[in-house]
Amino acid sequence: MVTEIRQVNKEDVWELRHKVMWPNKEYDFIKLKDDDEGIHFGLFIEKNLISVISLFIKNDDAQFRKFATLQQEQGKGYGTALLDFILNEAESYGVKRIWCNARKNKADFYKKFGFVETNSTYIKEGKSFVIMEKYL
Repeated sequence: MVTEIRQVNKEDVWELRHKVMWPNKEYDFIKLKDDDEGIHFGLFIEKNLISVISLFIKNDDAQFRKFATLQQEQGKGYGTALLDFILNEAESYGVKRIWCNARKNKADFYKKFGFVETNSTYIKEGKSFVIMEKYL
């Protein structure tokens, strides 16, 4: 299968975000007020968008948000490929630290990339999150 990772419009990521992350919420729930400031990326198989991530860079600090892969495509390495791509992309922008709000149950995934858990945790809509970071 042909896979491609490329920059996409914010509108392109919204549908997949909604379907994967918060399907029982209003559509607007998955939109970020600063989506206009982000760089949005999608991983495609053939012409089908199956994984998305949004990168927000401020000086030498970056946060990635709304990382989502279609349920039926999880565990096949697509998320790994997209996160690897984003880490390289962030580094090319001169980013020194990259971080995310990780769902607690996904923390081990990020640890494989060298992310470490901080002491900052919170709960949103009944789901536990931890802020994880990596220095590049």
